[in-house]
Amino acid sequence: MAEGLRERKKQETRIALSWAAVRLAVERGYGNVRIEDIAAEAGVSLRTFRNYFDSKADAIAAREVDRTLRIAEELRARPAGEPLWTAIRVAIEKHFALGEEGHGGRTAPDEKWLAGIRLMMSEPALQGAVLKAHAKAAEDLAAAIADRTGTSGLYPRLVAEVIGATRAVVIAEWLRGDPPRSIAELLSSALDQVEAGLPVPDQPVRE
Repeated sequence: MAEGLRERKKQETRIALSWAAVRLAVERGYGNVRIEDIAAEAGVSLRTFRNYFDSKADAIAAREVDRTLRIAEELRARPAGEPLWTAIRVAIEKHFALGEEGHGGRTAPDEKWLAGIRLMMSEPALQGAVLKAHAKAAEDLAAAIADRTGTSGLYPRLVAEVIGATRAVVIAEWLRGDPPRSIAELLSSALDQVEAGLPVPDQPVRE
């Protein structure tokens, strides 16, 4: 019991540090944020920050890994008889925000916030860290899918990659913001289409 509480506390600290890194990088600009600032924003020591991350890029990119770990945990905990894609949808929608409620969640995002996210994601140092995080996230999710379905090899990895691609497209569309839409709305629409097998949508008749 105590061990479980310690692990949960460590996860919460890691998520708080990562979210603080994102928030400060968006508000101040990536180059104007030091790891000391991130530690102070999260209310921990610099030593604690270094126990979790090697750099601010790692701290920002860790959100994808941490989000996926929560989704994987939820997926394993869902009722055994629940259809796979129903369980996946519940898990994703429950943990997608991961501490960033109020910045895009169920309402259209603030343009200033979106502009800051776009600028942050253009940083070369961050892009490399994000690619590594995406690879780790895909492995974690594939393992959870394999556990739930009793499958191995191609199937769990394929499902994990489909989910990863869906989330990537949702975030890209959210950042495009033309017109601004809530990330929850985009995510729901994308999952609807994937779950339906990606049928070609009805197109308006051209005169």
